[in-house]
Amino acid sequence: MDRPDSPVDAPAEVLQTTDPRQLKALAHPLRNRILFALGPDGSTVSQLAKTLSTNKGNVAHHLAVLEGAELVRRGARRQVRGGTEQYFVRAARRLRTPGGSRAGHTAALLQAVAEEIVASPTDSLLTLRRIRLTRAQAAALSQHLERLVEELPEAGSREPDQGVLVSVFRASPR
Repeated sequence: MDRPDSPVDAPAEVLQTTDPRQLKALAHPLRNRILFALGPDGSTVSQLAKTLSTNKGNVAHHLAVLEGAELVRRGARRQVRGGTEQYFVRAARRLRTPGGSRAGHTAALLQAVAEEIVASPTDSLLTLRRIRLTRAQAAALSQHLERLVEELPEAGSREPDQGVLVSVFRASPR
């Protein structure tokens, strides 16, 4: 990938997405996929359109929604023949969303993750288990999994991206 001419400010580590504009923006699978596809140096509309196999107008529209919700921001610019390309970067490396699906963000996220898993060139680990736990056990499991994900060291830029989705939720009654 061509690199932008100027460095990009590092994104925040975690963003609590509680603003209704953010939840509404996250309620579309393509917007979630755009967030997945934005690399550490950001991406241009053209790069995202190619990566996501969609047209530039579609990407530009969804980036505008994400930018309006402060989930992405404009990063560096790069001079190219005939103009300047704008890079977009995530506002944070990780998003933490509230549970539930009132705004549709949970269903959209899971749909986007499902599309990523189906398109994965390698086998994926996907396990769902219903298990009876006390509230204390569920809280301890949540903390353990969050700590495990937070402590994963980043590999070099030549290594492929891996998706990690972690959730502990109270199952609906049968």
